[in-house]
Amino acid sequence: MKTTRYFDEQVSRKRPYVDVDLCRAVVASPLRSERQEDGRIRFWGRIRLSGEVADRILRVVTLEDGETIHNAFLDRSYREDRQ
Repeated sequence: MKTTRYFDEQVSRKRPYVDVDLCRAVVASPLRSERQEDGRIRFWGRIRLSGEVADRILRVVTLEDGETIHNAFLDRSYREDRQ
């Protein structure tokens, strides 16, 4: 997958636990996805970070093409009942 300059320079630096492989897994098999008003696409997926026992929700935002990763972060406000 491709990444934006923002992802490479900001996200990777601020959130070293987020890597392209985790993002790729979420985009390939999301719990949920939706298109934003600006055309970007949000994907939510369940992940387990190394050293942790509980799953977490990772939100991955791609550009309009659905392939270029722009942002990714742990989404503490995600609720499965809001689908």
